Amino acid sequence: MHGGAQKVVYKINCSNGFSFVLYVWDLSMNYFKEDIVNNDIYQQSYGSSLFELNNNYLIQNGIQTPSLYELNKDRTRYPFDYAMVEYIHGEKAETYFHHSDPRVQDRVFQRLGDMLTVMHGNKREVFGKANQNNNNPEPCHMEQFNNAKIQLSYCAQYMENIRAHHDKIIDTLYTLESKIKPRTQYGFIHGELGPDHVLINKNLEPYLIDIEGAGFFDIEHEHSFLEFRFGDYYRYLKNGALDPDRMLFYKFHHHISLTSGGLKLQHRGFSNSQFAIDLANYHADCLMQFVEG
Repeated sequence: MHGGAQKVVYKINCSNGFSFVLYVWDLSMNYFKEDIVNNDIYQQSYGSSLFELNNNYLIQNGIQTPSLYELNKDRTRYPFDYAMVEYIHGEKAETYFHHSDPRVQDRVFQRLGDMLTVMHGNKREVFGKANQNNNNPEPCHMEQFNNAKIQLSYCAQYMENIRAHHDKIIDTLYTLESKIKPRTQYGFIHGELGPDHVLINKNLEPYLIDIEGAGFFDIEHEHSFLEFRFGDYYRYLKNGALDPDRMLFYKFHHHISLTSGGLKLQHRGFSNSQFAIDLANYHADCLMQFVEG
């Protein structure tokens, strides 16, 4: 099943008619291996242990995600972890952007909005993974602040327009960060929730996939991503209690991170090279609009 950048995914059809999904966490086939080895932020969204943790947490809290049948981490026969996971008969949420019946669209995206309200409503005073309860001396947004500077340096090596506007971009990043006021409560978020990470079954019920990066964080991080990934359909997912300063900061970070991510996919031989090129160019243009507008 093509499209994944951090794990290999197969659909297994059995002779008795049963189907399931096989996840393989083989670091040698991860397009962000270098970042993980260097202990970069991508490490926070990779690995079978994170999948197991978040699968359990979501299901226990009533958030639908494919069931985990079996997880093998012993590495006695293979040098990687793998899992057998429920196969959801259906389509990705992005398919419903083009559905002919607006009543079906209403049902699908309203149900997803209800799911996110429940998930983001799971709150606690410490940010991090579901099994991490230690206070961090730095606010959670500083992870993205520091990551933005790392990813911006990568972009500047390969894109002339980014290089030429590097100082302006850095100044904008510092300005946006300076407006963020302290917070002591965080919601549970997916971390990279695009319409390709939501499966809709035959009963029009949403299921979250690619859940390794989930954890407690500012929900504005999620909503700023949802806003440009879902476009007009974000109206079903809106939350009236969001902090506008955090929204703007995380939106800016996403543009930097996704420009860098698109470039890295290009440089590391991602199967859909045009997607990687378009991803980098689109978010680089968004950055330019930010600093020049």
